[in-house]
Amino acid sequence: MTETIRQRKDYESSERKPRLYPDLPEPLTLGTYDNHTHLEIADSDSPLSVSEQVEKMRQVGMLGAVQVGVTLESSIWSAEVAKSEPMLLAAVAIHPNEAPLYETKAKLDEAIAGIAELASKPRVRAVGETGLDFFRTEGQDELALQLHSFEEHIAIAKEFDLALQIHDRDAHEDVVKTLRRVGAPERTVFHCYSGDLELAEICKQEGWYLSFAGNITFKKNQHLRDSLLAVSRSQILIETDAPFLTPEPLRGRPNAPYLVPHTLRFMADLTGENIEALAQRLNENTVNVYGSWDEGLQ
Repeated sequence: MTETIRQRKDYESSERKPRLYPDLPEPLTLGTYDNHTHLEIADSDSPLSVSEQVEKMRQVGMLGAVQVGVTLESSIWSAEVAKSEPMLLAAVAIHPNEAPLYETKAKLDEAIAGIAELASKPRVRAVGETGLDFFRTEGQDELALQLHSFEEHIAIAKEFDLALQIHDRDAHEDVVKTLRRVGAPERTVFHCYSGDLELAEICKQEGWYLSFAGNITFKKNQHLRDSLLAVSRSQILIETDAPFLTPEPLRGRPNAPYLVPHTLRFMADLTGENIEALAQRLNENTVNVYGSWDEGLQ
């Protein structure tokens, strides 16, 4: 995965303290789900195996997670690991930043055909993460491949009646235009929601879901907190985007699904809700989007 490998090398090349996973947070009385994580990405000097990640999730009361692919290879891995692990479901896609690397539409379509094949598997419950990223991608040819990939992933989600997990970076207007032009899937999720109140209002009107990650705890991100307060509780989800976006006060260390309780408690304090009531609402929303974690195991 080009982007994540580059980030890994960046921090290894500088002087730094050892990157180690944080201690377990206080367990939840009522657990919830991490609806977007990348367990295949090692971002620690002591990486955790899938079984270790799952065990830590259990220890803090988590109920499950959606393991998300960003390349054809990682999507295949995600579908395979979810097949036999009761706490994991899978999402499969070519990440927007990966799409231009195929250089031609024909090569990209070949990879997308592999995603469509994976979408038929019973433990694959979402197409994602897909969307548009104008932060890294430059040039009309690269943007055209991104947009083509996004539209093809939308079509796959609708064909297989799967949720759509959107990656939207510096591209709010174009993402919304695309969804409206081609028709959004019934269950559309803005993963790691990054928009302002204007986008939140659009999501509210369209019935799209906003998934909040650890960056809602960052001091500079008041727009995320405002967006959470502006939408219906029936439209919110919680995630880690692990190993990235570790919530305060653990920022700078690797993230993992077992750290969701930090973000959940922050969101409960922000909204003034009882933490168990908020967890229950999130659980209902999560199952509405992805279905039951108990189905499709082999």
